[in-house]
Amino acid sequence: MAILFSGIKQLLTFAGDNAPRAGAAMRETGLVDNAAVLVNGGVIEAAGPRAAVARHPLAKKARKVEVNGICLPGFVDSHTHAVFAEPRLKDFSMRTAGASYQEIKAAGGGILSSIGAVRAQGQKGMAAQLAARAARFLECGTTTIEVKSGYGLSLESELKMLRAVRDAQKFTPLEMLPTLLAAHSVPPEFNGDAQKYLDYVTAEILPKAAAEKLAVFADIFCEKGYFTPEQTTAYLKEAARLGLKPKVHSEQLCNYGGTRAGAAAGAISADHVDYVYAEDIAVMRDAGTIATLLPASNYYLGLAKYPPAREIISEGVPVALATDFNPGTCPTWNMQFVLSAACTHCGMTPEEAICAATVNGAWALGIGDRVGSVTAGMQADLAFFDADDYRELCYYFGANQNLLTVKKGQIVHPRF
Repeated sequence: MAILFSGIKQLLTFAGDNAPRAGAAMRETGLVDNAAVLVNGGVIEAAGPRAAVARHPLAKKARKVEVNGICLPGFVDSHTHAVFAEPRLKDFSMRTAGASYQEIKAAGGGILSSIGAVRAQGQKGMAAQLAARAARFLECGTTTIEVKSGYGLSLESELKMLRAVRDAQKFTPLEMLPTLLAAHSVPPEFNGDAQKYLDYVTAEILPKAAAEKLAVFADIFCEKGYFTPEQTTAYLKEAARLGLKPKVHSEQLCNYGGTRAGAAAGAISADHVDYVYAEDIAVMRDAGTIATLLPASNYYLGLAKYPPAREIISEGVPVALATDFNPGTCPTWNMQFVLSAACTHCGMTPEEAICAATVNGAWALGIGDRVGSVTAGMQADLAFFDADDYRELCYYFGANQNLLTVKKGQIVHPRF
């Protein structure tokens, strides 16, 4: 049955080119006051001024939902590590008491603790845990997320993580696109030999994940002490040959060349990019690589340094925003907080931030042709918020302003 959502004080359609938005286009929200959205069969039939939508042939018999708030495309969170067995609470306590990264690692914390916990966890329990977490994303207005492996770092555990994403999808309407991040770190059994481990990933894990179609993307952590730019380009090119779309974690800790290495392999996005230089930004622009910023992780770690959003936007590179939800450096699933951090710490405007969290997030996952905007023919993924003005989403922080989340035309939060 068709649903007519009306009583929308402001609708942000993000109508525009069928492409990632860059520069001034990131501020073009397609704002409509006193609006309505008509959905049917999982698709948007009409969106715009209330009176015009009410004239649509399906509107008369449609179920009426009076919203009394604002409407956006559902958030598209294009970078998460949402599969993990347990939170790193010991690390958190140690960090707040002044322990360094090295001290936490020496105490068995950091990624080592997540590897041990994930390897010990069963696939069924892992899938159930992810499905439960998915509800938290939906209640905050997120309708699509990317989910990375990367805490198993062995053939069995990496495939288990990806299979858990596949299994969890049966129990949640949240759309989850899986990414193989076996090249996240070097596991203890390889004694710090990054090339030997990457050879193992390339020979064993990557082909099997591709053959089982367990992942859409392949990602790699290109930083000093992890994987080099040369290794990054070679690995991502092999992943692309096997049918996985390349992504890269780059320039999070220093300027190391990962962004350029990812772009050289055709990376759809370069994520973090806190330390990019002008030449890195130019390479992203020329390669068509989206810059995915993760300011909530900078906030959580208490960093003074944030990604240079203004410089990236001014140079014409499309910017996406994502949570980086993970147990060690960013335990938040709420994209509303990310909007606030992007505005207050990265110098983004509310319009740019919301664009980055919706339409550009969709393009960072290669699905901007069907989600990320509220226009006829697009998938009916919507989020409604208790606000009079869309800027309130970036202005208020620390609470969930979401009223209603719609996925593929179905109201999925709250469940009526």
